[in-house]
Amino acid sequence: MNKTHDPELKSWVESANDPATDFPIQNLPFGVFRTGKERPRGGVAIGDQILDLAAVGLKTGPNLNRLAAAGRPAWTSLRAVLSKGLSDPKQKKRFAKYLTPLKKAELLLPVQVGDYSDFYTGIYHAQNAGRLFRPDNPLLPNYHWVPIGYHGRASSIVVSGTPVVRPCGQTKSPDAAAPAFGPSQRLDFELELGFVIGPGNPLGKPVPIQRALDHVFGVTLFNDWSARDIQAWEYQPLGPFLGKSFASTMSPWVVTLEALEPFRCAAFRRSGDQPAPLAYLSAQSDQERGNFDIQLEAYLRTRKMPRPHCLSRSNFRHAYWTPAQVVTHQASNGCNLQPGDLLGSGTISGPTPDSLGALLEMTQGGKHPISLPNGETRAFLEDGDEVILRGRCEREGFASIGFGAAAGVIKPAIKPSPAR
Repeated sequence: MNKTHDPELKSWVESANDPATDFPIQNLPFGVFRTGKERPRGGVAIGDQILDLAAVGLKTGPNLNRLAAAGRPAWTSLRAVLSKGLSDPKQKKRFAKYLTPLKKAELLLPVQVGDYSDFYTGIYHAQNAGRLFRPDNPLLPNYHWVPIGYHGRASSIVVSGTPVVRPCGQTKSPDAAAPAFGPSQRLDFELELGFVIGPGNPLGKPVPIQRALDHVFGVTLFNDWSARDIQAWEYQPLGPFLGKSFASTMSPWVVTLEALEPFRCAAFRRSGDQPAPLAYLSAQSDQERGNFDIQLEAYLRTRKMPRPHCLSRSNFRHAYWTPAQVVTHQASNGCNLQPGDLLGSGTISGPTPDSLGALLEMTQGGKHPISLPNGETRAFLEDGDEVILRGRCEREGFASIGFGAAAGVIKPAIKPSPAR
């Protein structure tokens, strides 16, 4: 850690000194924004403002991929310059003219996502979901050995605030003779994090676990929306497909690993009957402090309930596999990662009923709908529902930082026109 983490550091942007803000000067997450008809450009969140990166002579264009590719030394230098400029009153005149209020800006996807993989690192979610389909054997034998994942659809990743259209697809009830096509009736959310790749690796050259985090630009909130009924019919034998590819919501701010440095923690503590990771996935430093203490929350707002209701409070420390292990495994076969690629964590549920990260778990597959404060119930999401994900890091002796929000409202399905 360095001067940028000093909890006593204050900004001349007064809103950044509010203890409740997600974006104190110790955070400085990167994003892309525009105002009016101006071109999209890179910026940094500070309190309730966005600082245009042009303030430090950096022109990013419509995404942060070039900045992501620059690597850790460049990110560290840029963070130091931004921290100095936003804390030194003598530089206020120079920097203030580059500020835009957050409420007046349109926030866009921070990176152009070239490839996207979603993992299954939340062991409690894996156990809960597996128990619904395999009560006697919830975890398949490979779970403790390999970071399970699937290749998703990058083109349907959308920024927070983008409406999510209810997908149509094939579904088949157990007692039906044949499948039917129509709107999903079991639409769900997933409480996740996304890891944005920075510098890539050449095709054919794996990434050692000791250097895996050098390839991570930062972290976002991520909601891998899921049509559980479509997924259930299609996933065998090749895994998720159309039940996952209709939309995935990403928060607009990339919180850097340097900002998260004070919130590192040990890897998931494995029990005696769970094997140690294979050598390529094992490093002492990663086991000691390779995970992150990130509090995660999921809220639901309905048409009849305008005040969001908290459905879940979990923490990324429950992830069975660390970010470094995920990156290393993705590249272990020689797969070439590229700047802007996204690796999803998978649903991060905790061990208690109030820490479950998807309705599938909360309602036990829809059998036991949850009750909302206004008397409504939900087995799965209905049209007009809005899901809002939030994340925050807190540790005594350090400034708390947040991730903003990843939110989306469910819109009615667009039914196909009848054939003529």
